[in-house]
Amino acid sequence: MAKISDEVNRRNRALEACAAVNDVVIEIGPVEKFLHDILNEKPMRFSSQQLASCTGNYSTELGSGGFGVVYKGELPNGLPVAVKVLKVSMNKKVQEGFMAEIGTIGRTYHVHLVRLYGFCFDPDTKALVYEYLENGSLEKYLYGDGDGGAGEDEKRERLEWRTLHRIAVGTAKGIRYLHEECQQKIVHYDIKPANILVTSDFTPKVADFGLARLGERENTHMSSLTGGRRGTPGYAAPELWMALPTTEKCDVYSFGMVLFEILGRRRNYDAQLEDESREWFPKWVWDKYEQGDMESIVSAAAGVGEADREKAETMCKVALWCVQFQPSARPTMSSVVRMLEGEMAIVPPVNPFHYVSSGGSSSSWALSSGTGTGTGPFTSSSRDTGRDSEVSAASAPPKS
Repeated sequence: MAKISDEVNRRNRALEACAAVNDVVIEIGPVEKFLHDILNEKPMRFSSQQLASCTGNYSTELGSGGFGVVYKGELPNGLPVAVKVLKVSMNKKVQEGFMAEIGTIGRTYHVHLVRLYGFCFDPDTKALVYEYLENGSLEKYLYGDGDGGAGEDEKRERLEWRTLHRIAVGTAKGIRYLHEECQQKIVHYDIKPANILVTSDFTPKVADFGLARLGERENTHMSSLTGGRRGTPGYAAPELWMALPTTEKCDVYSFGMVLFEILGRRRNYDAQLEDESREWFPKWVWDKYEQGDMESIVSAAAGVGEADREKAETMCKVALWCVQFQPSARPTMSSVVRMLEGEMAIVPPVNPFHYVSSGGSSSSWALSSGTGTGTGPFTSSSRDTGRDSEVSAASAPPKS
């Protein structure tokens, strides 16, 4: 009996060992898939022949600019892509933009950031391959002067205020990720409606990282970069147009300018308006806010119903904080998200346009020395106090 019992136990142990081996074999599949997915998250290197094939020999143009031309394409697996073909004669600026895109967005992944699938760096072709977003940029849903014809204007009008608010919050979350959640801090330097793309369900994604820079998280200032006229006039923070150190707060300023355009569904600067006081929308909003006339501001925000009035007023206050002249007075993007979502009380904003001359129109800026607002309620830092004393003048917001 003892021998029989020993044999039964031996066979049971053998069966258990086989089962364990089977379990390992079963787990290999998911592990391989996981590793494959991880490898696929890195930007791929395409050949010029592959890009010519996936774009149908560059047959469908989506847009163009000083950098080159963007074409629609499709990868072999059926995934639609947007292929940005850069000018073959890459000057230093284009080279820096190419490396910035791969070095920043190529190593990040977030629902509110455009995905970079890969690149091409052949002698005859320099290109970047992104996910394709069929609804294009936020820009065409805000302004009535797009080149898409009447149909595009109708589509712009159909975009509900709640959708625009959702786009604003999603964009803020994307920028928050760049500033605060990446392994290395990323400063975009060119936040504007044209660089906010939307999916078929109007999920926003921040795009165009050609000016972006990586920074160490513990460093407050981007020591390797001073203003140097980066960014786009009308959205670029004052420090970007002066020989001053910059921080991620320049993105906060630009986002504030975007909020104003979402609020008014118009370009911030419009010289065609008969009412000169409305030419520069942000200054007009501040004047009305200072007078306690929120009704005029909300009325200017087309499509805001009574149920969304509070959100519109909140967006107005957040925008005014974001565009404070002193970088230290601007909130972090974490605070911006919380305020827009109603999770954080908003201190009444102070005048962000103290540097605008009171005697002239808002289209001419005159920065006076020694009139800074100091630090704001979102940070205890005072390192930026007194920067205005280094400034004598700055350019006016551009005519759109």
